[in-house]
Amino acid sequence: MRKKEAHILIVDDDEDILFSARVWLKKFFTEVSCLSQPKNILKFLSEQQVDTVLLDMNFRKGFENGQDGLYWMNEIKTLEPQLPIILMTAYGEVELAVEALKNGASDFILKPWNNEKLYASVNLAVDISRKNKKLNQWENVSIKTNQYQLETQSFAMKEVMEQITRVAPTDANVLLLGENGTGKYVLAEHIHELSERKNQPFVHIDLGSLSENLFEAELFGYKKGAFTDANQDYSGKIENAQNGTVFLDEIGNLPLHLQTKLLSLIQNRKLTRIGESKERLLDVRFIFATNENLKKAVSENRFRKDLYYRINTVELSIPSLKERIEDISNLADYFLEKYKQKYHKPDLVLNEVLIAELMHYSWPGNIRELDHCIERSVILSNEKNIKLLMPQDEESENTIVNLNIEEMEEILIKKALKKHKGNISLAAEDLGLSRAALYRRMEKFEL
Repeated sequence: MRKKEAHILIVDDDEDILFSARVWLKKFFTEVSCLSQPKNILKFLSEQQVDTVLLDMNFRKGFENGQDGLYWMNEIKTLEPQLPIILMTAYGEVELAVEALKNGASDFILKPWNNEKLYASVNLAVDISRKNKKLNQWENVSIKTNQYQLETQSFAMKEVMEQITRVAPTDANVLLLGENGTGKYVLAEHIHELSERKNQPFVHIDLGSLSENLFEAELFGYKKGAFTDANQDYSGKIENAQNGTVFLDEIGNLPLHLQTKLLSLIQNRKLTRIGESKERLLDVRFIFATNENLKKAVSENRFRKDLYYRINTVELSIPSLKERIEDISNLADYFLEKYKQKYHKPDLVLNEVLIAELMHYSWPGNIRELDHCIERSVILSNEKNIKLLMPQDEESENTIVNLNIEEMEEILIKKALKKHKGNISLAAEDLGLSRAALYRRMEKFEL
């Protein structure tokens, strides 16, 4: 069995306990450290990266009320609030240990312990620790990377931001409309961060990337045995957002039979997994997004009218990049700094001539296209002034330079996306592809 990359700290004044716990856990984890004096815990944690702490509840002779453990647990939590702590306790202290669980301990182990129980408890705590660290990293990256689209000089975009400020604190359903690449995901996340649900899950569901036979299972979950390969109970993505926010991207791609189920869910706030009759109460806030004309889809009976009116309590139209050219310079500078760091090219700069060139292009792929343009340019530039590699203009897109299949495939995809104004479903249909296949090719060609 391969050891899990994790650092476990055991704190106990009994050398025999330290030895036996270390020998057992060393079989499963790459690093196990021991301390016999609790006064050294904080110094150790400030110098070492630890995933989980096993902490005894009694250290002073003559005192067996477990207060030492509670004191040091609180000290650790002050320094490392997210660090899982497992308390080691004797039978007589179980009630105190249960109280400690309410105050932040992740588990408690009875002495003498069962080795399998000890491993299971520590392994779970390590998984929790990793999840917390990833979440913190994601939050830090999210704050840094999303800010660029939230700062704007554009009047149209300022109007959108003002509307978001007003609607975010409410639980109203929000429908974000806009072309591909305009930043709908970033704005949905911003709404969540400004809401009272900001400390709860934000679950993004891209309906355009799911195959139709997976829609219902992924969204609503299923009961074990509900269908072939349903080997265990599965909570769907919407259920996993309990108390938080669900962002349903590309809502126009939702099949009609599931539109009915989603409408019922939004109205009644009750969710039923596939193969189950039990209704589960749901407390989530919904944000929707699409680049499709939903009014037209309603008139063509591709989208339910009652669902449309239910999801657009507040409707926000996100301007395309060509409608906010005042922001191109700042966005380009942001992407330049990002990729200068990533590719270790600190001396590159965008001069006024290059900025003017960026501002005179129409950017049909919006912010995403600008992002890819700057990244390519940074990668292929060696001099101080960046060599700007602008996207092909329309004339070169329509000209067959050679018979290379990949080049022609990219040209056809660009033409289809432009023809249908970024609508993935219609472009895929025109090209004779599934949505998922078109998404894969767009990713391949960085569109």
